[in-house]
Amino acid sequence: MNRLKIWIEAVRLRTIPVSVAGVIAGVAYGAMFAPLRWGAAAACMAFAILAQIASNFANEYFDYRDGLDRPGREGPRRGVTEGDITPRAMLIATVTTIVLACLCGCVLLFYGPWWLVIAGAVIALAVFAYSAGPWPLSRHAMGEVMVVVFFGIVPVMLSCFLQCDLWPTESIYGSIAIGLMTANVLIVNNYRDRNDDASVGKTTLAVIIGPRLTLCLYLLNGIAACALVWGVWTRLGCVAVPIAYLCLHLILTALLATRSGKALNPLLGITAMLVLVYSIAFAIATSISIQQ
Repeated sequence: MNRLKIWIEAVRLRTIPVSVAGVIAGVAYGAMFAPLRWGAAAACMAFAILAQIASNFANEYFDYRDGLDRPGREGPRRGVTEGDITPRAMLIATVTTIVLACLCGCVLLFYGPWWLVIAGAVIALAVFAYSAGPWPLSRHAMGEVMVVVFFGIVPVMLSCFLQCDLWPTESIYGSIAIGLMTANVLIVNNYRDRNDDASVGKTTLAVIIGPRLTLCLYLLNGIAACALVWGVWTRLGCVAVPIAYLCLHLILTALLATRSGKALNPLLGITAMLVLVYSIAFAIATSISIQQ
């Protein structure tokens, strides 16, 4: 297999939209209260994408190291497990990518206070805590909580603050909503892998609560997200967007209930893209509202 293709698979492109979505939403919230700071927005975007890639690399390396991945698994091909990438190369790629993310984060000090260094350090630590350490969070049913915090609350709130030096109430609700939408991507992943995970002792939330309640959680996350942002969409005069999101979400929930194994992979990608499309729609609606 082509080496470039192998590394592209390791990046897990289906997950990248959720990193982008949080920053777009945060910048849009900030633009409601202050002129857009393009440099800060670009640095936030670069940091978010690189941190996501580093997390994906770390997850692959540590799951392989600890014997949690097997060849021929239901999910996407894992290069280290299949022998296409050496464990050493993946570890080096993980460290290199998180260092690059931190360098991008340093640029944000031109736009914000010193405590951004602490925030960046916490995010970098979370990249490894998700899959490594004495109590890997992804293996103890904490993955969804991590996603809500580090793919919803943190990127939206920090991106918003770096635009307007404020944490508006709307952005708080919006950050939780993005977190819940993004957690659904992990829910699909863990719903698909629940049998493989259970067989190797990986205790995800899907393993604990079972398929039926996992589907219910997926459904409720989308509904709760729409409820949280209904107010801001009402003020923007564009409630059609959350309604459209909810309709598509209901369709995806129905499809999840009828599929299993590798047939769930496209739905994972669609769930991630739905979060991105929602954020772009929010940014467009906000821009139109500001110009009026």
